[in-house]
Amino acid sequence: MVGQEPVTTTLQHVVDTGSPAHAYLFSGPRGTGKTSTGRILAKALNCRPGPNGLPDPECEASYDEGRALDLIELDAASNRGIDEIRDLRENAGYSPALGPYKVYLIDEAHMLTDAAFNALLKTLEEPPPHVIFILATTEPHRIPATISSRCQRFDFRRHTIENIIARLELVGGRENVTAEDGAYELIARQATGSLRDAENLLDQLIAYHGSQLTVENVRAGLGLVVDARTEAVANAAIHRDLGAGLNALVAARDDGVSMRPFMREVVGVLRSALLLKAGAGDQLGLADGEAEALTQMTSDVRATEIVAALTAFGDLDFSGDAYDSLPAEIAFAGLCTGIGASAPSGYQPPAAPQRGPAQQRPNQAQQPNR
Repeated sequence: MVGQEPVTTTLQHVVDTGSPAHAYLFSGPRGTGKTSTGRILAKALNCRPGPNGLPDPECEASYDEGRALDLIELDAASNRGIDEIRDLRENAGYSPALGPYKVYLIDEAHMLTDAAFNALLKTLEEPPPHVIFILATTEPHRIPATISSRCQRFDFRRHTIENIIARLELVGGRENVTAEDGAYELIARQATGSLRDAENLLDQLIAYHGSQLTVENVRAGLGLVVDARTEAVANAAIHRDLGAGLNALVAARDDGVSMRPFMREVVGVLRSALLLKAGAGDQLGLADGEAEALTQMTSDVRATEIVAALTAFGDLDFSGDAYDSLPAEIAFAGLCTGIGASAPSGYQPPAAPQRGPAQQRPNQAQQPNR
């Protein structure tokens, strides 16, 4: 396992003492190792050391290759009905095939129907002594309280950049990949804490670029924009310079730049600037020159100005045309003029002019007194 030290320490104690609970709830973002931990726990509990102090290699191989009879995996996203849970309850009564425990690993457990949860509850209330349930979910709030209260809960955190880079270096070493300094860090940051996403991105880049990964071809493969105009747009946004911002957006569009990744980079610049402004930029991993430039950019503005810009650009919709700059232009204009969701506090739009009697529309003419 990579990271998740509080979880691994506790589960290691469970294995050492040989006293597992009958049900566990693993919750956390996708790609943080919930199902993998469930498989590892099942293997550790069922492949106990023999008289020689070593686990049975055939037992461990069966779990590593996904053919263990005492580990039953159920994807609740596609097997979410009461019939599947009834079958599970019936089979749970049978003894394990080889090991001391029969482990049921239910992935995306929050997708089960209410009827399925009720059927599962009956088993959790009086579980057979040889059965262990592991429920993995990205949405623990959707698990009924009657279920979660009968489980030991473990919360999985997003992986740190350092942990993901270490994993990528290990995988890359197995594949004989030569990576330039900073290449793995770009992949790790794009994965946003998901180890699985990081490995998938690495596989895609290897398939496209081969075993030589540079910062340049990783940026190209991930669709990241290298354009100085992203900083120009960010600078214009926090200083409310409408002309400079629109000029940069239109110029980028005319050069054929895809606006979706372009604006994603703008948001990244604004986020880094905000963290530096708040004194929380130590974890950004910026070079000294980058940090100094961003600090200078925001030296004469308040944090609220940066937050307003982030709010304006945070939910841009480019679903119609990724190369169309109009959504970004509208958001930028709204930010600078104070019209829209990003209007600064205290802004009052000008009052509409009052119409005189002679300016009324024909259908709004005054009715004669009766």
